[in-house]
Amino acid sequence: MFAPCHSLSFAERFTRLNWFVPALVCLIAAIGAVTLTSATGGAFAPWAARHTLRCAAGLVVMLGCALVPLRVWMALAVPAYIAALALLIAVPFAGAEALGAKRWLNAGGLSIQPSEIMKVALVLVLARLYGVLPQGAASRPHWVALALLLIGLPVVLTLRQPDLGTAVLFAGIGGGMLFLAGTSLWYYAAGAAGLVALLPVAAAHLADYQRKRIEIFLDPASDPLGAGYHITQARIALGNGGASGQGYLQGSQTQLDFVPEKMTDFIFVTIGEEWGFAGACLVLALYAALIGVLFAMALKGRTAFARLLIAGVAISLSVYVVINVAMVTGLVPVVGVPLPLISYGGTSLITLMVALGLALSAGLEEERETLAGGRR
Repeated sequence: MFAPCHSLSFAERFTRLNWFVPALVCLIAAIGAVTLTSATGGAFAPWAARHTLRCAAGLVVMLGCALVPLRVWMALAVPAYIAALALLIAVPFAGAEALGAKRWLNAGGLSIQPSEIMKVALVLVLARLYGVLPQGAASRPHWVALALLLIGLPVVLTLRQPDLGTAVLFAGIGGGMLFLAGTSLWYYAAGAAGLVALLPVAAAHLADYQRKRIEIFLDPASDPLGAGYHITQARIALGNGGASGQGYLQGSQTQLDFVPEKMTDFIFVTIGEEWGFAGACLVLALYAALIGVLFAMALKGRTAFARLLIAGVAISLSVYVVINVAMVTGLVPVVGVPLPLISYGGTSLITLMVALGLALSAGLEEERETLAGGRR
């Protein structure tokens, strides 16, 4: 049985928000601004300044999304997914090429990365799908097939850009959400067996740069000044950091520009070199706290849609952090995944803020609202 639907007022929604989420977001984003300042030799402008402005705008967007009733986001789930899919389809035809890949669309002087938008839309549509299914229906073959189709389309489209890192993120987010929705583990076993069987085929169709990344992952020393340069310098910088770091603005590898992409994908290396193992652990602890708060909110959700939406956002954030940190420490191949709220970037930052806003909106469901048509 469902409780009567009662919409919270604007003031009620604002006061009942879980303010731990914005507080942790601001703290992590502030670390990003400080680190970007260091990565540019102590200059706040332009990178740290732009990051700060984007974070401020993102915070407004996050709170704005949080104040929208969850039933609105539920209604927009399918249209949002279709729109994001259309943008992904448009990338090969109208996208801007950079570093041998087309991943961006230019519109009105702005650069938009459709794959970042799809990360939010995928979480939303999967939560919508499983939020309306009856209890125990998650493992029925036709629903699993539909979910795999929703996940597979963006995976295939991003692989064609090519963008292996984002494709892995889509697969990780989708797989995590299906697991939380109650999909049988037998599907995962069958999927794992299928992946193993397809490995030779996949290896034969890898782009040259993707094959080179795997080779370098296995043996970075084979090309230390070429394809292995990124991970070699990252390891040296992290080793320089030791337990307590070399000090702010004192990291030799980062300050002398030996570490490439130190403001984006490899920004965690700057933290590790300047603040050491202790500083790196502090940053990871803040991420863990944010993810923990989100999962705690998900456990309190009164509807399946609310629970899965919050958990999906937590999974998305987790996958981002785990892959980025594993990448820069040499545990997985370099795939080009930013560190959330810290790496310099526009679309990824704003879309993450939108996702967190959706989670906050869903978190209010534990108070008084329920969704007509959603299972409990």
